[in-house]
Amino acid sequence: MNPLRFIILMGIVSLLGDVTYEGARSVLGAYLASLGVSALVVGVTVGLAEFVGYGLRLVSGYFVDKTGRYWAVTFLGYGLILAIPLLALTDDWRIVATLIVLERLGKGIRTPARDTILSFATKKVGRGFGFGLHEALDQIGAFLGPLIVFVVLYLGFGYKASFAVLFVPCVIMLAVLAIARLEVPNPQRFEEVDTTKPAKIFWMYVLFVFLSVAGFVNFQILSYHYKVSNMLSDELIPIAYAVAMGVDAIFALIIGKIYDRIGLRSLLLSPILTMLIPFGFVSVFAIAFYGAVMGIQETVMRASVADLVGVKKRGTAYGIFNLAYGLAFFFGSSIAGFLYGISIEYLWIYIAVVELLSFVVLLKIIRS
Repeated sequence: MNPLRFIILMGIVSLLGDVTYEGARSVLGAYLASLGVSALVVGVTVGLAEFVGYGLRLVSGYFVDKTGRYWAVTFLGYGLILAIPLLALTDDWRIVATLIVLERLGKGIRTPARDTILSFATKKVGRGFGFGLHEALDQIGAFLGPLIVFVVLYLGFGYKASFAVLFVPCVIMLAVLAIARLEVPNPQRFEEVDTTKPAKIFWMYVLFVFLSVAGFVNFQILSYHYKVSNMLSDELIPIAYAVAMGVDAIFALIIGKIYDRIGLRSLLLSPILTMLIPFGFVSVFAIAFYGAVMGIQETVMRASVADLVGVKKRGTAYGIFNLAYGLAFFFGSSIAGFLYGISIEYLWIYIAVVELLSFVVLLKIIRS
């Protein structure tokens, strides 16, 4: 199969997956708030879910490097997205939290294998463009999912009904993934030359990722703020998320092409834009910055790993990258929830400090 066609097919899989779990994630903060939990519980729940998912990626990445079972691991991980429709069966926040963690567990299982598969194909078309195209398709799903949830809520059917309808795209997703597997049983053939750069640069890159993501305010905290401050109605919160995902999709293609031209220097935008996200607490227009940073994280940050590490250890490298991302997300989400409960000004200061540190580390990588 042509590598570009394969990237598109895998992008459709991610599109349908995002319709399912991003549709749910667009209202999880508001849904948990409606169940009577605090901002700290929201932050810890979301952060723990991401930590579990990202932490498992180290094991998953090492496993696929050793066994080459890219497809089996990918199928298992995508199958756990079925936890999302199960949210329709409960209003116990502890069970809801468990299902949130379970879905993220599936993402942790599949991501190193899927990203390694994509890295093989993007070698032929350009890392930035390939990952950017995949992310753009992925974010179309992230845009449509919240819109579907909005329609269900607007029609008055409630949160549970909105979770139930997400069963349909989930099943279609698994069918498309099976087609991709049948057409490309051995994705390794797309990239035969094993090249790598000094390990020191990769570990410095991991430090940059950690600092950059530790200052990233997730949408669940923003949506919690919109709910408790009455800044947006329940129906408009998923619309705000859909807008952010639309920005993500467009920006992913742009930043991907920029990366293919100037490399790691394109990542200098990440800490700058991340420091602008907290303005979302006072203006919903700042949600565009959230979408732009997501586009960078899901495109250039992933593409850089493939260019820094050779084929033989790439699954493990993606596992390490994602573990650092998950640790940073858990740490950052928990701190954001805690500081939000004290003072938004303190949260702004924290974000500025860690993002400036990440900027300095990235400059050092570029100069080396």
